[in-house]
Amino acid sequence: MFLIGEALIGEEPELAHVDLIIGDKDGPVGTAFATGLTQLSAGHTPLLSVIRPNLPAKPATLIVPKVTVKNMGQAGQIFGPAQTAVAKAVADSVSEGVIPRDEVENLVIVVSVFIHPLASDYEAIYRYNYGATKLAVKRAMESFPDVDTVLYEKDRSTHPIMGFKVTRLWDPPYLQVALDLVELSRVRSVLSQLPDSDHLLIEVGTPLVKKFGAQVVKEIRKVRPSSFVVLDLKTLDTGNLEVRLAADATADAVVISGLAPKNTIEIGIKEARKTGIHSIIDMLNVPDPLEVLKSLSELPDVVEMHRAIDLEAEKHNWEVIADIKKLAESSPRRLLVAVAGGIRVDTVAEALQSGADIVVTGRAITASKDIRDAAEQFMSQLKQTEIDQYRVMTDF
Repeated sequence: MFLIGEALIGEEPELAHVDLIIGDKDGPVGTAFATGLTQLSAGHTPLLSVIRPNLPAKPATLIVPKVTVKNMGQAGQIFGPAQTAVAKAVADSVSEGVIPRDEVENLVIVVSVFIHPLASDYEAIYRYNYGATKLAVKRAMESFPDVDTVLYEKDRSTHPIMGFKVTRLWDPPYLQVALDLVELSRVRSVLSQLPDSDHLLIEVGTPLVKKFGAQVVKEIRKVRPSSFVVLDLKTLDTGNLEVRLAADATADAVVISGLAPKNTIEIGIKEARKTGIHSIIDMLNVPDPLEVLKSLSELPDVVEMHRAIDLEAEKHNWEVIADIKKLAESSPRRLLVAVAGGIRVDTVAEALQSGADIVVTGRAITASKDIRDAAEQFMSQLKQTEIDQYRVMTDF
C-alpha cells in the first residue's frame, strides 16, 4: 500500500496544511518512516504523534515539521497541540473504520505539518490540525481525487497564496474586447469602464503592441490584474521567440498568423504549450483555413476567423466553423473558434449560432460614448451565468 493525502483547513495564522503518506511497514512508506525517525535535521526534527505522553497513535505516525522550528515556543506548538491533534485524528480514523482496524500493525503514516511562525492560539492549532489530518487520511484511503475531478477543477480553481487567478477558457462563449488603440491614457480609461466578468477577455491589439511592445500587457494588469489578456502579435516568423516574449510579458494567449510558414505555426503552438499560454491562429486573409489546420501536426487552442477592417463589406465565412471543430473531435484538447471583424451587438447571436466560442469586437465598445453599457449589451447576448473561478477550498 502506498496512499497519499492532503488537506488545508482553517485561517491564518493558525491555518493547518497537512500532506501525508500511508503504507505498509515493509514497503517504501515504512522505509521513509524509519529514515525520517533516524536521520534528523536541524529545525525539522521528526517526532511520533502521541495522544498523550507514553501513548502513541496506531498506526504509528511520524510528524515532520514543514516550517523550520527556531525556538522553544514553536517547538511547543509542534510537541503540544499539533502532536496530539494528529494522533487523535489517526485514532479516530481507525475508530470510525476509515483505516481498517485489523491493518493498524502493518501500516505506518508519515505526516508533514505546517505551523505558521506567527501562530499563537493553541486551541486553533489543535482543531485545525486535527481536521486537516482527519480529512487527509480519509482522502488518502479513498485515493482522492480521481483524475476526472482533477481535470474538471484544473481550470476552475486557483491557489489562494498566488493572490490572483489564472483564467482558462473552459466555459465559452466569451466576449473579447480588442484594444486597437495607441494611447495608454485611453487604454486605461476603457479598461476602467469595462464590467468585471469571467467571460470578458482583453486583447492587446496589434497597433497597441507595435507602439508600446509586449510589456504593455503589464500596464493592462495594473488596471485589471486577473483578466485574461490576449497579445495580438500576428506572428509570421520566429514562432518560439515571439510566443516566449508573450509568455514573459504575462499574456494568457498569443496570436500567430495563419499566413506564417507551417513550421513557424507549429513551433509557436508547441512553445505556447510549454509556457502554459493559449495559442491562437488568426486566419486573416487566409484563403483556406481548413487546409492550413489539416496540415499541422498539432492544433492550436483557438482558431480566429477574422475579417479585415478594410473588407467589412464582405460576408463572414462562418460556415466553415463546424468543419474546423470536427478536426478536434479525436483530440484530447478542446478547440475553440473566435470570430472577429465588424462584430456588432445584432450579429452576436448569428455568430454563436454558427458555432463561435469567442466573439471579438473593438470599436463597437472602445469607441462607444458609454463603454460599460456597450459592453454589457454584448455580454447579455452571450446569455452566460457568471461563475466565480476564485474557488479556494471547495468542499468535495
